[in-house]
Amino acid sequence: MRIVRYSHLTEHRIPFSQQDEPDEVDKTRLNLEDDWGEEEDYVETAHWGLLVDDLIYPLTEAPYLSVDRTGAYRPKTIQMRPYTLREVRLAAPVTPSKIACVGRNYAEHAAELGNEVPGEPLIFLKPPSAIIGPDEAVVYPGISGRVDHEGELGVVIGRRCRNVTEADALQYVFGYTVANDVTARDLQQKDGQWSRAKGFDTFAPVGPWVDTHFDPTQRTVRCLVNDEVRQQSSTALMVHSIARIIAHVSRFMTLEPGDLILTGTPSGVGPVWPGDVMTVEIEGLGALRNPVVAETNAAVVFPEAPRLPGRL
Repeated sequence: MRIVRYSHLTEHRIPFSQQDEPDEVDKTRLNLEDDWGEEEDYVETAHWGLLVDDLIYPLTEAPYLSVDRTGAYRPKTIQMRPYTLREVRLAAPVTPSKIACVGRNYAEHAAELGNEVPGEPLIFLKPPSAIIGPDEAVVYPGISGRVDHEGELGVVIGRRCRNVTEADALQYVFGYTVANDVTARDLQQKDGQWSRAKGFDTFAPVGPWVDTHFDPTQRTVRCLVNDEVRQQSSTALMVHSIARIIAHVSRFMTLEPGDLILTGTPSGVGPVWPGDVMTVEIEGLGALRNPVVAETNAAVVFPEAPRLPGRL
């Protein structure tokens, strides 16, 4: 199944009870349950949904939280008429507590930047605040002189895990998605550690969905800039397998449901500039498109949190 998050392009939806009967999705085949929800809950910013063909069936919660007694995922649909893709804007299909990333996991990419292939997965973190969805703009920061694309396969964790073995690791995977580990290359080289270079807001495009049935074996990974191929390789050329990465990460941190792991980028990384459009494609999974825009340097003002009674 394919899981999305979306926001409305229309104002209001009417519960099934007040409409003609909708076309039925085969809930038995998709392992779903029904649940009633409040319609006003679906006028918020982003919602979980199940994508079947071009129809989105609203879900009550993140699908990896809906697990039955046997351990099977059973996303609960809300009895509302489904949306078409034309009626919504897709958001990033993940809400992780953390993004664990693997550096230099393709030998040719390590070589193109003059680095050795590490003997074990080289892990760094990106903040969840860097995440954006399909067609959202990557902001080119004014303090960087070179920003690079890095197309990657993303792994979404489905169950809490710690100290898992490589043999058991894939049991904790919920699904797979497309990602772009955007990097301020000059700041990466300047800083030595990668937090600033990898952590800018908008530097983690993810989408367009999470596919729970996707087989990541020997899949082509491509990144195009303005429709010109910059990166093209195969997941078969990963130095460290997905199972090994999960086992390695879980040895030193707890992975929570919804956490995202980026598995490394192949060779061909290169600069992008404001006005460019990056597209990451993974064979059989999907394509993620994001334009690049210049930073405006305008101050960002967030609304104040409401004051509690008796507090200054």
